[in-house]
Amino acid sequence: MGEFPAEAREAVKAATAICGPLTLAPVSDRRGSAVWKATGPHGAASIKLGTGEAAEVTAREASVLDQLPGYTVTAGRFADGVWYVTPWLSGPSTWQVFRPLRKGKGGKSEALTAAAGLCRAVADFHADGWVHGDLQPAHGIHGEDGTVRLLDFAWSRRLDSTPWPTFGGTMIHLTAPELAARIINGPQPVETTQTADVYALAGTLWTCATGTWPLDYDTAGLDKDAPVEAIRKAIAHRAIPMSTAMPWPALQARLRYALLAAPDDRPTAAELTRLIEAVDG
Repeated sequence: MGEFPAEAREAVKAATAICGPLTLAPVSDRRGSAVWKATGPHGAASIKLGTGEAAEVTAREASVLDQLPGYTVTAGRFADGVWYVTPWLSGPSTWQVFRPLRKGKGGKSEALTAAAGLCRAVADFHADGWVHGDLQPAHGIHGEDGTVRLLDFAWSRRLDSTPWPTFGGTMIHLTAPELAARIINGPQPVETTQTADVYALAGTLWTCATGTWPLDYDTAGLDKDAPVEAIRKAIAHRAIPMSTAMPWPALQARLRYALLAAPDDRPTAAELTRLIEAVDG
């Protein structure tokens, strides 16, 4: 990762207003989107920079954050793109909460609480009229008070809004079959749905619990690192069976139900919350 661009100094000023005198540490940098963590005596902030094709994606994510209760954002443009600053969300991701479980070191109670909390956060987001569009194991942050906050709203939209002209969201391994088919066959623009969010949510929790994707690529004779287009086509045709790895049957049976159900039969995020809350260890 390179150094923080001097031309985005207004972003540093906005972060300083949150943190006080700060230090910057790079977090991620891919496909034109870079995230930095700013830390100072008064707190921490996230600075996101989008350049090239990622500039407008970053701008619309800032717009979503500006509309959400409980989130604050400051945004602007610089020579090469768009920036926004928002307070850092402290706490482990869902993937991190499940780590002891995946390593066989206990943590089942904490993981179950986290699973229900993530589902509840998505259910609340849906109830407010939103579609997330890109739920993944790292996109839920679990605070000390038990609150779960969602991250990465680059592909989020209100249900009553016009879909993005092109859709590039959703981790391919967590893409609902009907959404994969729509991306392939059109029509465009692709209309993301809360139902597809629930598929990604169930797949996210499966992956957190097992450390593997919910689909069994080996059995289908498909490399999980194959081109995205090939994987998307197989998902659209439901040509990849589900994994048979069941280290936590009580939880995974409920996730399997959500993953295998037809879109109209898939539980809502609120219903999946209740199913998970009923898991007995």
